[in-house]
Amino acid sequence: MNKFMDWLQNVLMPPLAKAGNNKYLVSIRNGLVLTLPAVISGSIFLIIANIPIPAWTNFMKPYMDAMGVAVNGSFGIISLLAAIGIGYELAKALELDAINGAGLSTMAFIVASFNSKYTLDTANFASSGLFTAIVCSFISVLILNLFVKKNWVIKLPNGVPAAVSQSFVSLIPGFLVLLLFWGLRVPLHFDINLFVQSIFHPLLFAMNSLPGIMFYTLLVSVLWVAGIHGDMTLEGISDPIFLQFLTANGIAYAHHQAIPYLTSSGFSSLFVNVGGTGATIMLVFWMLSSKSKAYRELGKVAFPGALFEINEPVIFGFPIVMNPITLIPFIVIPQILTVLTYILMSVHLVRPAVMMVPWTMPPIIGPLMATGWDWRAGVWSAIELVIAGAIYYPFFKVAEKQMVAQEASEA
Repeated sequence: MNKFMDWLQNVLMPPLAKAGNNKYLVSIRNGLVLTLPAVISGSIFLIIANIPIPAWTNFMKPYMDAMGVAVNGSFGIISLLAAIGIGYELAKALELDAINGAGLSTMAFIVASFNSKYTLDTANFASSGLFTAIVCSFISVLILNLFVKKNWVIKLPNGVPAAVSQSFVSLIPGFLVLLLFWGLRVPLHFDINLFVQSIFHPLLFAMNSLPGIMFYTLLVSVLWVAGIHGDMTLEGISDPIFLQFLTANGIAYAHHQAIPYLTSSGFSSLFVNVGGTGATIMLVFWMLSSKSKAYRELGKVAFPGALFEINEPVIFGFPIVMNPITLIPFIVIPQILTVLTYILMSVHLVRPAVMMVPWTMPPIIGPLMATGWDWRAGVWSAIELVIAGAIYYPFFKVAEKQMVAQEASEA
């Protein structure tokens, strides 16, 4: 076990930690935050329109098209918002004018969204254009960065207002960005969006498969065991994928079509990390009635946060980090919940997540809302708590016995 811990700390963790702090991945993670108000707001309209009460459903029928405007106007523009947000965050990370970065990224993305008939295809503004938005943002901001660092820009006198001066700084790189994307899309007839989708298709397929989501879940757990915020470290890679899945699911649900993706945003945060990463809410539950005074007090402190999926107090206070006793259940429980949830969704016993709800939603309530009021999701969430509690119990008793003995010796 000690050799495994050493391997985690010295071999696996350094490159992963470095990747998690990479400015490009961080810019994706932070830039996608701009999409959350739209997705959550659209989800609220979906939730209201689809409350599973016959009287309410009949009442809402005449207004479904009107409600669809809100859904399409929010879910349908997440890639456009992503281009703005990622361009802004990457420019800021490179110490450039953030607004210029957002503007050039948006322009490049819109040019890339024209079809072969030279009309704007707004379908690319939805989830299908998310990776195109990332690529366009990176290329545009890197061109801006090159020109600014090389001082190949137009500079106005000091007395000119900053906003005007900065707009002229981006004039030459902005023209080059426009020329580049226009040249690819119009004279060369190169479908940028289709090309980017073909590149990332294997990754999308993998993350919607059982082996892919199991590997992702394992990586998150192992990072946490080593003391690194696993979810946040991988967000720059995983968020664009899970968000694309969710918006596609939401649009399909709004139009009463088959739900295309199982592992959309909410699969991990609500069904796998029930009560926090590692389902630690049930470890906290056992702590509340512990024979150890230290565990009882920690349980009282940690339980309110665990109820809303926040489990740092127990991860670092129990601790779970670098603790051989809790390492096994902390890693095994998410794997079991991942496999069982995936199977239940694949055989249509539980609906996949179709709406964005905050990851801080309590167990049972969060899955219920995210799946469009599928009561089976709430029941399964409750069963997950029982499974997690049963697995944690023997490991907790071992840790409790050690803690009680330590407290007795100190007394």
